[in-house]
Amino acid sequence: MNMMVAAGGRMELRRQSRVARTLGSPFVAEILEAADRQLELAPRTATLITGWPDDPAASALGLRLNSAMHALARRGSPPALAALFRRQHDDFDAAVAAAFRAEDRFIAEWMRSPTQTNEVARAAAISAALMVLRGETGMPAELLEIGSSCGLNLNLARYAYDLGGVRAGDPSSRVRIEPIWHGRAPEAAPLDILSARGVDLNPLDPQDAATRERLFAYVWADQHARARRLETALELTRCFPPRVERADALTWLEARLAEPQVPGSCRVVFHSMVLQYLKSEARYAFADMLHSAGARATRSHPFAWIGFEWTASRSEVQLTLTSWPGATTRLLAVAHPYGDWIEWRA
Repeated sequence: MNMMVAAGGRMELRRQSRVARTLGSPFVAEILEAADRQLELAPRTATLITGWPDDPAASALGLRLNSAMHALARRGSPPALAALFRRQHDDFDAAVAAAFRAEDRFIAEWMRSPTQTNEVARAAAISAALMVLRGETGMPAELLEIGSSCGLNLNLARYAYDLGGVRAGDPSSRVRIEPIWHGRAPEAAPLDILSARGVDLNPLDPQDAATRERLFAYVWADQHARARRLETALELTRCFPPRVERADALTWLEARLAEPQVPGSCRVVFHSMVLQYLKSEARYAFADMLHSAGARATRSHPFAWIGFEWTASRSEVQLTLTSWPGATTRLLAVAHPYGDWIEWRA
């Protein structure tokens, strides 16, 4: 192996391949393992991985590389890679090597952009937390999301859920989310949303063909249910376009929190798989901003913070709820990173 391929980058490809296999995606695991073996054939990509300035795990370096391969396969180039993704052969090394030789520049450029999963199934966990809030406050929610990407989870009230046998959301919706449920079901409560707004540094237009292709490339190729759910959620945005603004998250959120809160509503800030992409200073500033807003909360104007994020050790994904007045923080659940299962602990 060429020495330009840093051990840290290779370790991340191997780590992510193990994670993918654990999460039920052997195809993605094989792609990343082959990429580790063949990486010297792609000097631009290898250099990018070697000189990666941040934590490669937090930056989802393996997912970026896998999605670049998936994007190429969906375009049909190179043919050996496209045939592999169509399951017409199983020579992962030959297909990945062909992609590295022919598309090194494309792969490196693709990987410079952040991940764009906007996984709709995570809305089940967020909605369960909102049901807890609704039961406690008796108020509808005003939603503010940071890192909204395409904004698909701002439409969460328009999806249909089965949460451990508890039905929620819009029962007529074609977007149906039924995670494998462990533990007690949440208490039934209306999923009542007054407004939903989001922010992203680079918001994606759900009606743009290139955007849709990028989102589909980030869906793991052997997880067909995810692709179908994404397609249906994107179709829904034709009638209900999400409201996502282009801005720095902290600047935008500070302005939103300064706005008058609708009487009789619970203001809620939420995010899913976003904090890992923020610098530590920004994470601290974000938490301080929310605690300051919470300190101003009253029983008639409650405030809440919902997070769906990896722990610092990346050992599990936790659904947490902090609510004010009172500054009470609870671990509601641990979950599959893409929402396939939820273990309710509330």
